[in-house]
Amino acid sequence: MSEPRDGENNDPLEPMNRAVFNANDAIDTAILRPVAETYRAVVPQFARDRIRAFIANLQEPRIFVNNLLQLRINDAGFTFARFYVNSTLGLAGFFDVASEHELPRQTGDFGQTLAVWGVDSGPYLVLPLFGPSNFRDAFGFAVDLYTTPPAHLIAGSTGTWITVGTYVVSGIDLRSRNIETLDQIKAHALDYYAQFRSIARQYRDGQLRTARGLAEEPQELLDPGAPAQ
Repeated sequence: MSEPRDGENNDPLEPMNRAVFNANDAIDTAILRPVAETYRAVVPQFARDRIRAFIANLQEPRIFVNNLLQLRINDAGFTFARFYVNSTLGLAGFFDVASEHELPRQTGDFGQTLAVWGVDSGPYLVLPLFGPSNFRDAFGFAVDLYTTPPAHLIAGSTGTWITVGTYVVSGIDLRSRNIETLDQIKAHALDYYAQFRSIARQYRDGQLRTARGLAEEPQELLDPGAPAQ
């Protein structure tokens, strides 16, 4: 099954999606952006880098499994090597030693695996708090959330809550690194929702092309709300 092409919004739930998007934006403006600003101002760059590396290392087993499920054997080898090197020489993943030794980080999530297996993306979907997705990737995200360490290593709900906590910290860190970028997009987009949908879809398409072993296609990020030239 093919992914939506440019010009194919595949957004039959747009009224609902816009409502969720607007709610997410309101929460971001009132809470997430200020928290991200405070995080960036209070936590030194060195500490932020260590936190980011540690959380990324926790995700490597999930990436490894999905690399195997997608038959990306070479990528799985890189991922295994990254996890081993960073977990040992990188002091439990706080230092990304692997990247310094030309072991690049791979992509790998269950939504991506389903796409490689031929599962259609389904309609575009905006998730509360988590943002742009689709039916396939939303299901894949739930699987990833459940299977990312320590969710399946610690009995009971403790592991799940720790995993949720790591996603929250990771989200705050990601938001802190994109404050100016999102501000610019929001300030210049004629239709912020449509522009964000386009950017999210192109970013995801790049990940899926990588998983399928296709060459990356540079794309110009156009504002869908802009008038035709």
